Amino acid sequence: MARPRTAARTVEHPELSEVSLQQVLEALVDPVRRMVVSQLARSGEDLSCGTFVAPVSLSTLTHHFSVLREAGVIRQYYVGTTKMNTLRTDEIELRFPGLFSAVLAAAAVEAEADAARDGR
Repeated sequence: MARPRTAARTVEHPELSEVSLQQVLEALVDPVRRMVVSQLARSGEDLSCGTFVAPVSLSTLTHHFSVLREAGVIRQYYVGTTKMNTLRTDEIELRFPGLFSAVLAAAAVEAEADAARDGR
C-alpha cells in the first residue's frame, strides 16, 4: 500500500514588526544561543541543525533554535528532512539598527578572552 502524500513541512516565523526588542535581547542573553548565532554569522551560509557545535544535548539545542526562531532571530526551513537555519540579519538590522553587529562583536571579544584564559 502506498503512503499518502503529505504537504511540504513548513515552519512558522513571526513578522519582525510584531517582535519586541525585549524578545530579541532575551533570546540573545543565553550563551548557547549566542554561540548558535555566532556560528551562523561566521559560516556565511545556512546550516543544518546537526552541524552546530554546542555544549548541550540535541534536544536542548532544539529548544534554543525554537527560542531564536520565535524571537525572529533565525529563519528555519526544510530541505528534504533536514531543517536548515539562517540568520534574519537584514530584517533585524532594519528593525533594530546596529543590534546584530554589536552582539556579534561582543560575542567575538568574549570568545577570544575565554580562549586566552583557557590557554587555547
